[in-house]
Amino acid sequence: MNNKRIKKVAFVDSSLRKAFEKLKKGPYEEKTLYNFIDRAIDDLKINPFAGIKIPKKLWPNEYTQKYKINNLWKYNLPNAWRLMYFIRGDKVKIISIILEWLDHKDYERKFKY
Repeated sequence: MNNKRIKKVAFVDSSLRKAFEKLKKGPYEEKTLYNFIDRAIDDLKINPFAGIKIPKKLWPNEYTQKYKINNLWKYNLPNAWRLMYFIRGDKVKIISIILEWLDHKDYERKFKY
């Protein structure tokens, strides 16, 4: 039954979507990051659980307070980038909702590693 669900990917808000689209028009490094994220989106459309589930004790307060998440996932991108997302769904559809992407340094800072 799980395979028959509709799988989609969304951005948590329109400003994040715009930031993603802006990467496509940026310098080489930004275009490369755009391609990494675009490939991750394709993977998440196939399998929303493709990432690594983050234990609740590690969730940043910002995510729980601002977005009221009840799960959190990390998709490892090339060059030590991380794509943070959560999953919402029902019996018909599963939506992977992208929260942000972070380089390794910002990821470590946000998750207090």
